[in-house]
Amino acid sequence: MEKPLIRIVDDEADQRQSLELMLSMEGWEVAAYDSARAFFAADMPSRPGCLILDVRMPDITGIEMQAMMRERQYPLPIIFLTGHADVDMAVHVLKLGAKDFLQKPVQSDRLLTAIATVVQADLDQRACPIDEAGWLKRFATLTEREKEIIVQVAAGRLNREIGERLGISEKTVHIHRQSAYKKLDAHNVADLAPLTVLIERGLIPVKGRA
Repeated sequence: MEKPLIRIVDDEADQRQSLELMLSMEGWEVAAYDSARAFFAADMPSRPGCLILDVRMPDITGIEMQAMMRERQYPLPIIFLTGHADVDMAVHVLKLGAKDFLQKPVQSDRLLTAIATVVQADLDQRACPIDEAGWLKRFATLTEREKEIIVQVAAGRLNREIGERLGISEKTVHIHRQSAYKKLDAHNVADLAPLTVLIERGLIPVKGRA
């Protein structure tokens, strides 16, 4: 199974590039498109992941694109991310199968958690479930401080932010973070996506989660 790919479709260059940079820095592989047509011309639906989709776009809107994907039986799960939202719109796209509906500007921890959850759901459908036993076993090897810190790392928080929350120095956070990475066999936030999903499922009740 190929590594998950996060697709972004947004006609606003600044928004698209900012999101692409943030996700890339967290370790995700990303492909960004400025239109639905560009997406359909280049994307490989066989590759797992998800689509982060804007609503208001010229030519083909996000809602129209969702309908086109349904018609084509495109298997990719959708997270809508828009600055122009209302309840009726959210209800409509969710009824048609969208996995989440987020409003710009979105907090990084909210978006990263949504991506981790949706990508894993896509992997589950493609017969690539989380190795729950393996992750739980590795997580159990962490110290309490490492557990506190790695949960916040998985949410996309910087060492400085984590240090402020826990009342410790940025250097101390870095040391514990690297130790936890080693024990979990992870290198970035994207690698921690299964951990985020297990936390969301309630299988890992931990302290330090906001």
